[in-house]
Formats: sequence, C-alpha cells, structure tokens
Amino acid sequence: MYALITGASSGIGKEYAVCLARDYKRDLILVSNQQEQLQEVADELSAYYGVKTVAHYADLAREHAADEVYRFCHDNGYEVDILINNAGMFFWQPLIEAPAAKVHAMLMLHAVTLAEMCRLFAQPMCERRNGYILNMASMTAWMTIPGIQCYNSTKAFVYSFSKSIYNELRPYNVSVTVMTPGAIDTPLYGLDDKTRRRVVRWGISLPPEKFAAIALRRMFQRRKQAMPGWINHVAVPIISHLPDPLIRFAMKRFPQYKNIPMHNS
Repeated sequence: MYALITGASSGIGKEYAVCLARDYKRDLILVSNQQEQLQEVADELSAYYGVKTVAHYADLAREHAADEVYRFCHDNGYEVDILINNAGMFFWQPLIEAPAAKVHAMLMLHAVTLAEMCRLFAQPMCERRNGYILNMASMTAWMTIPGIQCYNSTKAFVYSFSKSIYNELRPYNVSVTVMTPGAIDTPLYGLDDKTRRRVVRWGISLPPEKFAAIALRRMFQRRKQAMPGWINHVAVPIISHLPDPLIRFAMKRFPQYKNIPMHNS
C-alpha cells in the first residue's frame, strides 16, 4: 500500500512525505510539476528511511490530470490507501487584471483535479473497506477577501466538498479529513525571510513540519476537519464578518487597487 501526496516536492507536501516515511514507515508516491526537485525528495526519503518511493511528474492544473495519475498507479500495480491532495497555488491580484491562464489553472488545481482524484482513488478504497483522504482547504474558505477571490472561493469548495463526501464514504471505512490552516511558513505567499521568521515567532504562521504532523494525526484519527493554531479560531469569526465599507477602505492601502474607483453604494 502506498500514500500518494500531491505537491510533494516542497513545502507542506514535502513535510507530509517526510513525516509519513519517518514516523509511519509508509511507502510513497510523490506527485509534483517540479520534476527535478521531486526526484531529489524521493531519493532522499528512500535512502534515509528505507521506504519505497515513486516520483511521478504531473501538471495537475491540466485537463484530465487526475485520470492520468490514477492510470499510472493502476497500470503499475500501486494500491493507494492514503490520498493527500496538497498541491496548490496562490496569487494576489484583482480578477479583471489576472491572466486567464492563471485563473483557469487555480480552478483546475484546487477544485476540478482534487474532486476527480477523490472520486477515482476512493472507489478502490471503498472496495477494500479502508482508506484515508486528506484535503487541504484554508481558513480563507470563510472569507471574501479582494485580491484572492479565486483562492478563497476554491478553498471554500474544498471545505464543503470534503465534508460532504466524508458522510458518503464513512460507511465504507474511508475517512475524509479537511484541514483549514491559516498561514504556513512556506514560500507560497512570497514573504521575505525576516517577515517569515517574525510571523512564526508571533504564532501567526505555523512551521510546515509542525502543521504536517498535526494534520496526519487528525487524518489517522479519522477526524472530519481541523484548524490548527489558536489565532485562526480568533481571526476567522472577525474577518469573515467585516463590513463591506471597511473592506473597501482597507483595499485603498494596497497598490493593486489605487486606480480602482471605490463607490459607496
């Protein structure tokens, strides 16, 4: 049996792979669109922890990417009992200025491919009456923040979708856990090193290795959802109920919105 992790070449995905190899001695199928880094991670984990590792290059933002990954596993006899849908992307940009290709890639990666991966890999898990699925949403799933309109909307989809299929798959002893983290200390957000260290020290951002360990514990406990970090439980109710005039006032402080008219109506 293998654990399949998408976005496994760096960041949280790599930490999931490290934790599963080191602490759970699980064989791994690592999927990413960063081919060279992916192979390095696979070789490193195999050498250090003595587990089987398979590196599979795939661009999960493409049409039918999930089918291709599933066929690769099926054709090579790799049975997957842990599926971790971690691959993601992020950009901060007004929708009317965002390149169409970037918007399409995010919708495909976060929503379409994730749903198809769950559908394909859940079927044999249900037949075997055992399996774990871990999906990555975000605390932004509850927020309507300008500039990340595609990100928070797709994460809201992941959150709702995961909780729905949790109840569909549970009778087959297949669990679905959705994680809704706040900030994680990875290069995803484009912060400089000094700022990253500061927000970790303040408890605003979690180190990826700590988050991955928590997420895997919740997954193996078959928890439906989890949001690590005390500050996130405080921030979500506040930010999700900000009045629109206050949001538009805050927007004026960002250069992306300086030339956009702010009507009061």
